[in-house]
Amino acid sequence: MGGPALTRGARYTSTAPVTLAAGWSLERLTPPSRLFGANGLRTGPDGRIYVAQVTGSTISALDVTTGQVETISAKGGDIIAPDDVAFDDAGNLYATEVMDGRVSARGTDGRSRLLRDDLPSANGITVHEGRLFVNECRVGGRLMELPLDGSAPRVLVENIAMPNAMEVGPDGLLYYPVMGSNDIWRIDPEGGEPERVVGDLGVPDSVKFDADGFIVSTQVASGEVLRINPRNGERQVLAALTPGLDNCTFVDGRLFVSHFTGAITEILGGGETRETLPGGLNWPLDLTVGPDGILYVADGTYFYALRPGGEPQTVGMLFTPGYPGFLRGVIAVGPGEFIVTTANGEVGRYLTGASETEVLAEGFDQLYGVAVAPGGAVVTAELGRGRVLSIRSGTVEVLATGLNEPLGVAFGADGTCLVSESGAGRIISITGAGTDTVVDGLDKPQGILVRDGELFVVDAGAKTLISVDLTTNARRIIARDLPVGAPAGVTPKPLHGLPPFSGPQGPFAGIAAGPDGTLYLSADAEGSVMALRRTE
Repeated sequence: MGGPALTRGARYTSTAPVTLAAGWSLERLTPPSRLFGANGLRTGPDGRIYVAQVTGSTISALDVTTGQVETISAKGGDIIAPDDVAFDDAGNLYATEVMDGRVSARGTDGRSRLLRDDLPSANGITVHEGRLFVNECRVGGRLMELPLDGSAPRVLVENIAMPNAMEVGPDGLLYYPVMGSNDIWRIDPEGGEPERVVGDLGVPDSVKFDADGFIVSTQVASGEVLRINPRNGERQVLAALTPGLDNCTFVDGRLFVSHFTGAITEILGGGETRETLPGGLNWPLDLTVGPDGILYVADGTYFYALRPGGEPQTVGMLFTPGYPGFLRGVIAVGPGEFIVTTANGEVGRYLTGASETEVLAEGFDQLYGVAVAPGGAVVTAELGRGRVLSIRSGTVEVLATGLNEPLGVAFGADGTCLVSESGAGRIISITGAGTDTVVDGLDKPQGILVRDGELFVVDAGAKTLISVDLTTNARRIIARDLPVGAPAGVTPKPLHGLPPFSGPQGPFAGIAAGPDGTLYLSADAEGSVMALRRTE
């Protein structure tokens, strides 16, 4: 299993308490996250680090002296899924919105305005002498200058294989990493032919410059932080971290790097590092307990194992060989063997020991929960087309259609397939004659679980966990005020995905049970995993 652990850290703040029914206790197995991922970094005019968080759809400012984090652009606000940020001399902030192909400006007065909405996978952004430059992190991407008056972009380079965070160097040339070709290039901002600076890296995804005019670049696949001489390409490894590094910035000569997990790390001399903000779960979705009794957590770009009393250990991540892709639904079917659904519309058999994934079916629209029927067929909910599907030996059968946002799937002891129909606020059963309502009057049910004749439902809209006796239909609220779903008063904007890494991304508060009856819940609103146990 191995892999890096997520550090708990002491800076996590407590959240509002969960109200429990009598006879139940709650434990947070992982702490709430300070940042929901950490992508683009830029030091602002106030000396704080501004952090773009794609899946968190948030921009935050971090004071590296105090560790305080302030939300600058909140989830549900005008800026959606920001991937990188930059500032002009007047202190105005510019952000790329990678999932919507947009670039926005946020003035010093806090007001935002849209500059462009036609730049697919808009990502790297920088300002130089009052001029704004942006690139598109996609195969066939462009690097361009965006006039601030809203007129047409001036394209400098076309057909780039996934460029990313960039910077103008001391020589006045614009330097940009290219992930798809694993190298760094430069071009005169006035135009001309681009020049390759250095290659054969660890998949570079950022370029910044230190005080001596050397390139500093994070490597997303290798986890290295490199210092590169732009004149001859000679390189030095400043630090070796874990895969998933995303960007870097300097604060008073001190170097900080970001990580997919939301960690911010200071790079010291001699290969040493210091944690500035601990990493955490980015967006926990589905959960499953393996035959080994270990809890496994689908966290989008990461898949973790969580042993009792331990820290989450990385089983696989986006740049691990054989990783299925951005995970949504997961169920353990054997030692090191999982059936998964991905944001790319695939159902796969993920073998962690062999580091390989067998695609069982593909081409679906927003798959979520997954379960295995008593006869061995894989059953999954397809939110985008309102269907429930059964997959066996490569054959796909439609079990139900015309549903309103189906999400969770579970099987009763008698083999009945149950589905949470989130948009209709109910749980249905699928029979040979169609569908029947099992539980109604819910808000937005998501993860569901059947154990010992009880149906457990995570209602993300009402922020409750309820149990329903499948014999008597007696209903009981086990927990209220759960940190699931959107915060009160917030309507999240759709996250359209990051091709080729991910299709559309949406919330899913999963639930699983351990052999001893412990219930595990993904608290996606705070980025934690909870355990609920009976005390009587």
